Amino acid sequence: MPVTFHTEQTKFDLKQKLRHKRWIKQWIVLQNAVCGNISYVFTSNKRIKLINQQYLNHNYFTDVITFDYTEDNRISGDVFISIDEVRTNAGRFGTDELEELRRVMIHGVIHLLGYNDSNDEERAIMRKMENEALHLWLKEV
Repeated sequence: MPVTFHTEQTKFDLKQKLRHKRWIKQWIVLQNAVCGNISYVFTSNKRIKLINQQYLNHNYFTDVITFDYTEDNRISGDVFISIDEVRTNAGRFGTDELEELRRVMIHGVIHLLGYNDSNDEERAIMRKMENEALHLWLKEV
């Protein structure tokens, strides 16, 4: 099943699309799940705030919003990512923008796998999984 990338209301072009697709699919398989349809939409702070207001009743910027369409073990969903917020967070955390982007991309997948980040314990679990996925990226050729 496909992993797709789209851009909406921002100038951004994800490099190495095929490598990103292989990485995401491989990581999902390592989680004992099947990759369904996952659509990434790279967008602006303005657009992500509107999505946050409309669907989640939150009035703030965020780096990622995930809509989960997973059925059984087939991981599917739409993952909206604010490129503006990713860049801001990369500066704030002193990390590379592309590494921060990949962290956010896999964060969306972790949500699709059923994990949440409502408290410190859940956030720690998700951070560990993000780090494992980023390590896999470095091994992916």
